[in-house]
Amino acid sequence: MSLADSVLNGDRLALARVLTQIENDTPDGRAALDLLFPRTGKAHLIGVTGAPGTGKSSLVNRLALHFRTQNKRVAIVAVDPSSPFTGGAVLGDRVRMKDLSGDNGVFIRSMASRGSLGGLAQATAGMVQVFDAAGYDVIMIETVGAGQSEVDIARLAHTTLVVEAPGLGDDIQAIKAGILEIADILVVNKADRPGVENTEKALKSMLELAHPTQRVYSHHGKYMSVALPIEANTDMWIPPIVKTIATEGNGIPELAEQISKHAEHLRISGDWAARERARLESEMETALQEKLMSQFRERVPQVRYDEIMRQVFERNLSPGEAVKLLTNGRTK
Repeated sequence: MSLADSVLNGDRLALARVLTQIENDTPDGRAALDLLFPRTGKAHLIGVTGAPGTGKSSLVNRLALHFRTQNKRVAIVAVDPSSPFTGGAVLGDRVRMKDLSGDNGVFIRSMASRGSLGGLAQATAGMVQVFDAAGYDVIMIETVGAGQSEVDIARLAHTTLVVEAPGLGDDIQAIKAGILEIADILVVNKADRPGVENTEKALKSMLELAHPTQRVYSHHGKYMSVALPIEANTDMWIPPIVKTIATEGNGIPELAEQISKHAEHLRISGDWAARERARLESEMETALQEKLMSQFRERVPQVRYDEIMRQVFERNLSPGEAVKLLTNGRTK
């Protein structure tokens, strides 16, 4: 029996092995992903992002416990900052999510961001697809909160939670980071702290100024957008603001209800399919670029490449001229 078949049969050890192979980008991992891909497309993908210190891990922990009371299988992909010594994940999220240990209906995977923009490791999308094929109903992707590039989460998740907390030195950390526009639900966590009213008021003011007519995605450092269907524009989803105290479980049922309402809205409006298409198209383009680059490096001798690079460094060739020389041998 192949690893892919074992994953489909509920073998957690096989699932862990496939996830490791995908993270390491091995041939076996890519082959398993190809076999599992036709079984994907059923899970609800929830992105959780926001500034460091807002309590994202505690929130994910409580949400997972809530979903388990509904008998939903939950997978968590926690993208940790890379260790500066080993390149591996710090694994802090597993420590904070100890309440979920021993539950076979929950699978937590920490992975290192390895410096990738937006705090999302390149293999995150592949891991999400494996969890999807393995039958997990809800897959939560928690990012490191690295800043503006967190908009990358928008092209992977169906529902994006932007988590805020009062008292972090800025009324609205999310706005400063440039990620408010990708929020489907705004969460003001640590709502027992002073200043929560100011934070909520500022978020409401920003929402009133916003006119979301399209979904924004980040792709290779550039923004792309998918227009909402006409019928969706007539019934626009306005991101609700939910106050929570994750460490005590306060507000978690209300947050879960808003997540459910957003999923229903996506399906009725047709935006679910639009987001799926944009996400898969982005993944395919990324894979295509990597393949073309690999084929290019195989065709061009390293000595030739180094020589062209030297001329660029000495300002004898522009990068554009260098590309023309490397691809067709001409600059005119």
